[in-house]
Amino acid sequence: MRMRIRQARLWAALAMTAYALPALAHPGQGTATGFAAGLLHPLSGLDHLLALLAVGLWSRQQRDGYVLPPSFLVLMALGASTGLGFSPAPALEISIAATVLLLGVLAAFALRVPAALSLATVGMCGFLHGLAHGRELSGLASGAGFLLSSALLMAAGALPGERLRRLAGVAIGAAGAVLLAGLAQA
Repeated sequence: MRMRIRQARLWAALAMTAYALPALAHPGQGTATGFAAGLLHPLSGLDHLLALLAVGLWSRQQRDGYVLPPSFLVLMALGASTGLGFSPAPALEISIAATVLLLGVLAAFALRVPAALSLATVGMCGFLHGLAHGRELSGLASGAGFLLSSALLMAAGALPGERLRRLAGVAIGAAGAVLLAGLAQA
Protein backbone atom coordinates (compact mmCIF):
# COMPACT_ATOMS: atom_id res chain seq x y z
CA MET A 1 0.00 0.00 0.00
CA ARG A 2 2.76 2.45 0.93
CA MET A 3 4.56 1.69 -2.33
CA ARG A 4 1.44 2.62 -4.32
CA ILE A 5 1.08 5.87 -2.39
CA ARG A 6 4.72 6.70 -3.11
CA GLN A 7 4.23 5.87 -6.78
CA ALA A 8 1.15 8.08 -6.94
CA ARG A 9 3.03 10.94 -5.29
CA LEU A 10 5.95 10.50 -7.69
CA TRP A 11 3.60 10.62 -10.68
CA ALA A 12 1.80 13.67 -9.36
CA ALA A 13 5.04 15.52 -8.64
CA LEU A 14 6.46 14.67 -12.04
CA ALA A 15 3.28 15.72 -13.82
CA MET A 16 3.15 19.04 -11.97
CA THR A 17 6.81 19.68 -12.69
CA ALA A 18 6.42 18.90 -16.37
CA TYR A 19 3.24 20.95 -16.66
CA ALA A 20 4.84 23.94 -14.96
CA LEU A 21 7.59 24.10 -17.59
CA PRO A 22 7.06 25.97 -20.83
CA ALA A 23 5.28 23.92 -23.47
CA LEU A 24 8.13 24.32 -25.92
CA ALA A 25 11.37 23.06 -24.50
CA HIS A 26 13.47 24.79 -27.17
CA PRO A 27 12.19 28.36 -27.33
CA GLY A 28 15.43 29.72 -28.77
CA GLN A 29 17.27 30.22 -25.50
CA GLY A 30 20.22 31.58 -27.42
CA THR A 31 23.40 29.96 -28.55
CA ALA A 32 25.46 27.88 -26.14
CA THR A 33 29.14 28.69 -26.56
CA GLY A 34 32.00 26.89 -24.90
CA PHE A 35 32.43 23.50 -23.30
CA ALA A 36 30.70 24.40 -20.01
CA ALA A 37 27.62 25.78 -21.78
CA GLY A 38 27.39 22.61 -23.88
CA LEU A 39 27.85 20.46 -20.79
CA LEU A 40 24.94 22.18 -19.02
CA HIS A 41 22.68 22.39 -22.06
CA PRO A 42 21.09 18.89 -21.84
CA LEU A 43 19.99 19.73 -18.31
CA SER A 44 18.04 22.80 -19.49
CA GLY A 45 15.22 20.97 -21.27
CA LEU A 46 13.05 18.40 -19.54
CA ASP A 47 12.36 16.59 -22.79
CA HIS A 48 16.02 16.00 -23.56
CA LEU A 49 16.91 15.06 -20.00
CA LEU A 50 14.10 12.49 -19.80
CA ALA A 51 14.81 11.03 -23.24
CA LEU A 52 18.48 10.49 -22.34
CA LEU A 53 17.59 8.80 -19.06
CA ALA A 54 15.04 6.62 -20.88
CA VAL A 55 17.62 5.52 -23.47
CA GLY A 56 19.88 4.45 -20.61
CA LEU A 57 17.02 2.64 -18.88
CA TRP A 58 15.87 0.83 -21.99
CA SER A 59 19.39 -0.06 -23.13
CA ARG A 60 19.84 -2.15 -19.98
CA GLN A 61 16.72 -4.10 -20.85
CA GLN A 62 17.86 -5.06 -24.36
CA ARG A 63 20.00 -8.05 -25.27
CA ASP A 64 22.61 -5.93 -27.12
CA GLY A 65 21.63 -2.67 -25.48
CA TYR A 66 25.20 -1.44 -25.10
CA VAL A 67 25.04 -0.17 -28.70
CA LEU A 68 21.98 2.01 -28.12
CA PRO A 69 23.52 4.96 -26.23
CA PRO A 70 26.40 5.44 -28.71
CA SER A 71 23.91 5.18 -31.58
CA PHE A 72 21.74 7.86 -29.99
CA LEU A 73 24.80 10.12 -29.61
CA VAL A 74 25.99 9.63 -33.20
CA LEU A 75 22.59 10.30 -34.71
CA MET A 76 21.99 13.22 -32.36
CA ALA A 77 25.29 14.74 -33.52
CA LEU A 78 24.24 14.15 -37.12
CA GLY A 79 20.87 15.78 -36.46
CA ALA A 80 22.57 18.71 -34.73
CA SER A 81 24.89 19.27 -37.68
CA THR A 82 21.92 19.02 -40.04
CA GLY A 83 19.84 21.33 -37.84
CA LEU A 84 22.35 24.18 -37.63
CA GLY A 85 20.37 27.30 -38.43
CA PHE A 86 17.16 25.25 -38.58
CA SER A 87 14.22 26.93 -36.91
CA PRO A 88 12.24 24.24 -35.09
CA ALA A 89 8.65 23.90 -36.15
CA PRO A 90 5.84 22.98 -33.77
CA ALA A 91 5.78 19.53 -35.41
CA LEU A 92 9.38 18.98 -34.31
CA GLU A 93 8.51 19.85 -30.71
CA ILE A 94 5.57 17.43 -30.81
CA SER A 95 7.83 14.75 -32.27
CA ILE A 96 10.38 15.27 -29.50
CA ALA A 97 7.71 15.04 -26.81
CA ALA A 98 6.50 11.85 -28.51
CA THR A 99 10.03 10.40 -28.25
CA VAL A 100 9.93 10.95 -24.49
CA LEU A 101 6.61 9.12 -24.28
CA LEU A 102 7.81 6.30 -26.56
CA LEU A 103 11.13 5.75 -24.78
CA GLY A 104 9.42 5.92 -21.39
CA VAL A 105 6.85 3.29 -22.40
CA LEU A 106 9.56 1.03 -23.83
CA ALA A 107 11.48 1.23 -20.54
CA ALA A 108 8.36 0.91 -18.37
CA PHE A 109 7.34 -2.33 -20.02
CA ALA A 110 10.93 -3.51 -20.58
CA LEU A 111 9.95 -4.29 -24.16
CA ARG A 112 12.56 -6.37 -25.93
CA VAL A 113 12.59 -5.85 -29.65
CA PRO A 114 14.90 -7.02 -32.42
CA ALA A 115 18.25 -5.22 -32.45
CA ALA A 116 17.57 -3.50 -35.78
CA LEU A 117 14.29 -2.07 -34.51
CA SER A 118 15.80 -0.85 -31.23
CA LEU A 119 18.65 0.80 -33.17
CA ALA A 120 16.24 2.45 -35.59
CA THR A 121 14.03 3.67 -32.74
CA VAL A 122 16.88 5.12 -30.70
CA GLY A 123 18.54 6.55 -33.81
CA MET A 124 15.37 8.32 -34.93
CA CYS A 125 14.87 9.74 -31.44
CA GLY A 126 18.49 10.92 -31.31
CA PHE A 127 18.25 12.56 -34.74
CA LEU A 128 15.12 14.49 -33.77
CA HIS A 129 16.72 15.71 -30.54
CA GLY A 130 19.80 16.74 -32.51
CA LEU A 131 17.71 18.77 -34.95
CA ALA A 132 16.23 20.76 -32.08
CA HIS A 133 19.54 21.33 -30.33
CA GLY A 134 21.74 21.96 -33.36
CA ARG A 135 20.85 25.62 -33.65
CA GLU A 136 21.46 26.18 -29.94
CA LEU A 137 25.09 25.02 -29.97
CA SER A 138 28.01 26.96 -31.37
CA GLY A 139 31.33 25.36 -32.14
CA LEU A 140 33.07 22.12 -31.35
CA ALA A 141 33.64 22.88 -27.67
CA SER A 142 29.93 23.33 -26.90
CA GLY A 143 29.10 20.28 -29.02
CA ALA A 144 31.67 18.18 -27.15
CA GLY A 145 30.27 19.29 -23.79
CA PHE A 146 26.75 18.56 -25.00
CA LEU A 147 27.67 15.03 -26.12
CA LEU A 148 29.61 14.29 -22.92
CA SER A 149 26.76 15.42 -20.70
CA SER A 150 24.28 13.44 -22.82
CA ALA A 151 26.43 10.31 -22.50
CA LEU A 152 26.64 10.75 -18.73
CA LEU A 153 22.86 11.11 -18.46
CA MET A 154 22.34 7.91 -20.44
CA ALA A 155 24.84 6.15 -18.18
CA ALA A 156 22.91 7.41 -15.15
CA GLY A 157 19.72 5.99 -16.65
CA ALA A 158 21.38 2.58 -16.96
CA LEU A 159 22.35 2.43 -13.28
CA PRO A 160 19.11 1.62 -11.41
CA GLY A 161 17.96 -1.94 -10.76
CA GLU A 162 15.18 -3.58 -12.76
CA ARG A 163 12.27 -2.51 -10.53
CA LEU A 164 13.42 1.10 -10.37
CA ARG A 165 14.10 1.14 -14.14
CA ARG A 166 10.49 0.18 -14.80
CA LEU A 167 9.13 2.75 -12.33
CA ALA A 168 11.34 5.44 -13.85
CA GLY A 169 10.14 4.39 -17.30
CA VAL A 170 6.54 4.83 -16.19
CA ALA A 171 7.35 8.29 -14.80
CA ILE A 172 9.17 9.30 -18.00
CA GLY A 173 6.32 8.03 -20.17
CA ALA A 174 3.83 9.98 -18.05
CA ALA A 175 5.95 13.12 -18.39
CA GLY A 176 6.04 12.60 -22.16
CA ALA A 177 2.26 12.39 -22.21
CA VAL A 178 2.04 15.61 -20.19
CA LEU A 179 4.49 17.34 -22.55
CA LEU A 180 2.38 16.23 -25.53
CA ALA A 181 -0.79 17.45 -23.86
CA GLY A 182 0.83 20.81 -23.16
CA LEU A 183 1.86 21.16 -26.80
CA ALA A 184 -1.62 20.22 -27.98
CA GLN A 185 -3.07 23.06 -25.87
CA ALA A 186 -0.57 25.60 -27.18
